[in-house]
This record gives sequence, structure tokens and C-alpha cells, in this order.
Amino acid sequence: MFRKSEMEMTQGPLLKKLMVFSLPLMMTGILQLLYNAADIIVVGRFSGEKALAAVGATGSLTNLLINLFIGLSIGANVVVARNLGAKDEDRVHRAVHTSMLLSIIGGLFVGGVGILFSEPLLLLMGTPEDVVDLSVLYMRIYFIGMPASMVYNFGASILRAKGDTKRPLWFLMVSGLVNVGLNLLFVVKFEMSVDGVAYATVISQYLSVAMILISLTRLEDSCKLSLKKLKLYGNELKNIMRIGFPAGVQSSLFSVSNVLIQWAVNSFGSVVVAGYTAASNVENFIYISMNSVSQAAITFTSQNFGARQSARITKILWQCVAIVTFLGVALGTFATVFSGALIGFYTTSQEVIAVGSLRLSIVAISYFLCGIMEVFAGVMRGMNYSLMPMIVSLLGACGFRILWIFTVFALERNIIILYLSYPLSWILTDITHYVCYVIVKKRVNLRLS
Repeated sequence: MFRKSEMEMTQGPLLKKLMVFSLPLMMTGILQLLYNAADIIVVGRFSGEKALAAVGATGSLTNLLINLFIGLSIGANVVVARNLGAKDEDRVHRAVHTSMLLSIIGGLFVGGVGILFSEPLLLLMGTPEDVVDLSVLYMRIYFIGMPASMVYNFGASILRAKGDTKRPLWFLMVSGLVNVGLNLLFVVKFEMSVDGVAYATVISQYLSVAMILISLTRLEDSCKLSLKKLKLYGNELKNIMRIGFPAGVQSSLFSVSNVLIQWAVNSFGSVVVAGYTAASNVENFIYISMNSVSQAAITFTSQNFGARQSARITKILWQCVAIVTFLGVALGTFATVFSGALIGFYTTSQEVIAVGSLRLSIVAISYFLCGIMEVFAGVMRGMNYSLMPMIVSLLGACGFRILWIFTVFALERNIIILYLSYPLSWILTDITHYVCYVIVKKRVNLRLS
């Protein structure tokens, strides 16, 4: 029996279910982005360009530190969904409690690393001297909220495995409104700077995790969370790590390439950093919209893999590719056409707007290629192949960008040359992912036949 907030993924037409699943997830991701967007808009308009650059300079480094454990939440989603598809309630129970304890451990670890090593890492990245102190302040406060962020992401992944993407949306709506309100209170009323928006984010993160924990403890099925039963079950931990660790390593090493790009951007000065920051935030809305489809691909594939429904997996892939291409092209075109207005939300500086618009005209318009890459990787992870998409993505995208920075960009230090590394790397990776998918699908068909 399925609740209204849940979904049967192993039977019936797929396209409508994929879209219904993805939409709340997309809106949830957008609300999460609004945390950072609210920070950047408020400091950019009320505290100036340096504060805007200070917040932006932390983005790549923050992602580098947290993405490994966010990748593990993907592993949790796959393992829970697969066992739900196989109707194995005992394994679902063990996977849920293993996942949540792992999130607590990961949150405390990453939070501690971020607080202790923020200053030397930011200096190593070449953060401009005129913003480094503000960047350190923002980052140290931000990482106080890391345990809440980790637990929320793992909790939401469990609900997604059940087909429930609506409750995380409502939780983020409430905490997002609180975040925006506190931003304005701290920065405008109390005249705080980056510290004000960081405290606002931390408070809202703990509010969201409180709501999702209450929701999980009130479930009446095998996904019900009991804090007294938190334990790292060996087999479930191994399965989560086998799927999630390569995904996390991929995301972290992607962040290495982004840190190197941030380092290259930092060399152009704080105005270019500010424009890069604003444009990147606009692009994040495109990415998160497409990423919701790749998350649907992971969850639907995992349940159907557990239910041994091989033919449906092929349909899931190509329908998700179609959806993500439409979304990416539409949103990328919109961002490019209205780039000046969109960057203008973050700053009133015409120079910063011009720099940000330049990036959007190269990266945003081609972002659909990244969405296709994520869908292929997600489907392969759902079929229990996580190492292969990790290697392909690292060599095709991360490795290519690093090589580009130290060869082509080194010969011609031009910001346009730097940004061209994005679409070129996505094209290379998409082609390779398709070849790998064909190989993986043949193996899966033999196993399930």
C-alpha cells in the first residue's frame, strides 16, 4: 500500500511518474540554492563587492570538503531503493539506520575540518588579499551547520528512495523563508556582513534537519527511524560505500578541477571573482533542475534493478535524457538571453554584470550536456556500477579541465579560453558514458535473465 506522498516505480507508465518525482525534487534543490543565493544577494547589495567576492571565494572549497559524504547519500538512496524494490524489509531497516549514523559521523568530521583548515586552504587557493579575512569568517561559521546539512541530505535520500519528494520540499520551504528573513535581519537591521548571512544559513539548516528527523521517526514502515537503533551494519555499510564512495570521490575531484578554475579566476582580481560568483549561482539553478532528473534516474533504476525489471531501465534512461535535454536547453537559453537582469539581482556594478554575463553566454547555454552526463552516470549507479562512471567522469571532465588549465589556458590566459573547458569536457564525457552504458546494460541483462 502506497501513501499519496510515495510512488510505485516498478509498474505502469514511466514518463509522468518521472516528472512527478522530479518536480518536487527540483523545487527542493532550488530552495537549497536560495540559501546561498540569498546570502550572495544580500551581501552583494548591502555589504558591497568585497563581501560578495568573499562569499563566492569559498564555494569551490566548501564543495570539495563536503561532496565525498554527499556522494555517500547517493549510495544510501540506491541501497534503500533497491531493497524496497526487492521487498526486503529487514535490509531496508538496516540500511536506513546505517545511513543516518554515517551522516552524523560525516557531518562532524567535515565540519571540524572546515573550521580548522579554512584559512590555510583559502590562502592556498590564492584568494584575493582584500577578501580573504571575510572568506575565512564566513567559512568557519558556515561549517558549524555541516552536521545538520549532512543529516538532512541523508534523510532526504531515504524519503526519495520511497518515492517521497514532497515532504523534503515543504521542509525546505519553511527553513528557506527563515533563512531569507534572518539574512535581512542580520545584515540590513543589525549591519552585519558575511557573518550575518552565515549565521542565518546555519540556523535554517538545523531547523530543516529537525523537521526531517521528526518525519522519519514517525514513519510506519521499514524506513522508520529509531534513534536508539542507530548502528553501522557491515553489509549495508559496504553496499553504501561501494555505490556512494565512487560518486563522492567523483564529486570531490570535480571540485578539485573547480578549485583550480577558481584559482585561475582569482588571478584576474576581485571584480572577476564577483562576476564569476554571480554567474555560477545562476548556473546552479540550471544544474539543480537537471540534477533532479538524474536523481529520479538513480532511484527509479535502483528500484527496478531490485525488482529485476531490466526493460524498464532502458526506458528510464532515454526518457530522463529527453527531459534533462529539454530543461537544460530551455533554462540555459533563458539565462543567456536575460543574463544582465539575472546577474543584476546579485550586484549593481555594471563591470561585474558584464563579466558574469560573459560566463553565462559560454557555460549556461551548453549546460544540458552536463545534465546528460549525470543521467548516464545515475542509471549506471542504479544498476550497481558506480566505479565505471566515476572513472569516465574524472578523466573526461575533471582530468580534461585540469589539463586544459595547465596547457591551453597557460598559453593564452584569457577568461573565455578558461570557460570553454566546460562544454568541451561535457561533450567528451557524454560520448564515453554512452559507450560504457551499452557495455553495462549487456552485463545487467545477462545477470537478470
